[in-house]
Amino acid sequence: MSNLRLTAGDKAPEFSLRDSSGKTVSSKDLRGEKFVIYFYPADDTPGCTKEACQFTDLWADFRKLKVPVLGVSPDDLDSHKRFISKYGLSIVLLSDPKLTTMKKYGAWGEKTMYGKKVLGVIRSTFLVSGDGKVLRAWYNVRADGHAQKVLEELVG
Repeated sequence: MSNLRLTAGDKAPEFSLRDSSGKTVSSKDLRGEKFVIYFYPADDTPGCTKEACQFTDLWADFRKLKVPVLGVSPDDLDSHKRFISKYGLSIVLLSDPKLTTMKKYGAWGEKTMYGKKVLGVIRSTFLVSGDGKVLRAWYNVRADGHAQKVLEELVG
């Protein structure tokens, strides 16, 4: 089974997902501004917590650059609310329970876990331009230190 891979220059797939407050956030709302969208397996797990907390630690820097950071997982809105509250997260978390956006971005597919091939969320991040093009795609991300790498890519 081959997984879809987006690369720089590709049109970023459109999405419309709900955030932890129930508000719909869509790619159309973000037209004209760069944004970061990252996909992670599950709220309140070690790697995902580290990644979300590190994006939150750098949130002021992303804000200064006017670049919103959106985290997407299959978790429901209540799970996102608990995750945000427990760790004081500043980033927006979106719920993709049907995996539609994840699949469009190539963030869902076959991966190797503990030596076995499984279907699941492929930890990945995309920097998207104001005109809706992928500026940079990272797949199979290591959670620790990744937020800093994304910020460094933004500041050049």
